[in-house]
Amino acid sequence: MKLEGLRVLDLSAFLPGPHFTMMMADHGADVIMIEPANGVGEPTREIGSKTEDGVSVWFRNVARGKRSLKLNLKDEAGRKLFYKLAETADVVVEAFRPGVVKRLGVDYETLRSINPRLVYCSISAFGQEGEYAQKPAHDLTIQAMAGLVDLNRGLSDGEPAMPNMPVADITASLMAFSAVMMALYRRCETGRGDFIDIGMYDTALAWTPNVTGPVFADDDHPPVKDMRSFGGAAMYNIYRTADDRFIVLGGSEVKFASNLLEALGRPDLIEYAKLEPGPGQAPLRDFFTETFRTRSEAEWETFLTNVDCCWSTVRSLKDAFDDPFTKDQGMVFSDEEGNRHIGPPIRFREEPPKPSTGIPSFGGDSEAIAREAGFGEDEIADLRARGII
Repeated sequence: MKLEGLRVLDLSAFLPGPHFTMMMADHGADVIMIEPANGVGEPTREIGSKTEDGVSVWFRNVARGKRSLKLNLKDEAGRKLFYKLAETADVVVEAFRPGVVKRLGVDYETLRSINPRLVYCSISAFGQEGEYAQKPAHDLTIQAMAGLVDLNRGLSDGEPAMPNMPVADITASLMAFSAVMMALYRRCETGRGDFIDIGMYDTALAWTPNVTGPVFADDDHPPVKDMRSFGGAAMYNIYRTADDRFIVLGGSEVKFASNLLEALGRPDLIEYAKLEPGPGQAPLRDFFTETFRTRSEAEWETFLTNVDCCWSTVRSLKDAFDDPFTKDQGMVFSDEEGNRHIGPPIRFREEPPKPSTGIPSFGGDSEAIAREAGFGEDEIADLRARGII
């Protein structure tokens, strides 16, 4: 696998860091979760729905294939063990509020003096410096500050709605993964690691090119309900069916509008699809609203199957994971106990991922990892007795 031989020390929790390091584990990296010796460890062990074996689905899908080291970094002996691991590690990931790793003595400058080849990635809400650096925030707060919640306004009531996906978490995870891979690639040439500062606010903003037009071009707030991505385009919208289900049209290209309107016997409306999204397309939106209300979802599925346009029914997450296509793609698979996992989306032809479905118990690998770091049995027994591991 592509990342065999890499060792990752993961100090992060919840979603951005753990998901990114799980992707590394899926491709062969040895990922060690450094869990605080607080009796709880990674919070997602206890968050959300659990399968019959008592494991949180969230935890299973960010922790598989990793090892767990319970470690008290506030104790000098705990730091000593971490430093020994850092000597041979390739990557460290942390997601504390800025300044915490410095107080714990596991910051980049300290670890770089131990291992100059180390790639150190810090993921935080707003980056390591600046006005908002110490402001506490999770995904929703960041989406609100980055203008994304404002884009989630209802088309009829104009009120902002709760985001359905943790966009700031997702983009931070992807950007962190990309940055670490770039740093590791560069290290092959220079022999030196680097420090990576990932701000979730920054990563959320970075993914807005398709909706930033009014801001940069007109110095104005986005007119959400009139924009292409949010209902202003008739061919990029949601329509209710006769049985109160929903059909999505998801491709606003004129060729798709032509194909659909020809099939519906209304080629005279094609000109409206050529207009800019917004009020000018209202007659076409009204036509689709009235037309889709005349048949059931099943009837529309039959009709649209033979029309070359972007469409879908509105499916639930269960519907998506139950689709045989999802299994064929490897995006859902089961372990020996029958527990389902979300599959790895990055697939190489020559070296495909081989996700391990093992889930580490809290601190279950602590003693083995301490031995690998060169600690003797008496030292390990002392660390265990004092609750450091």
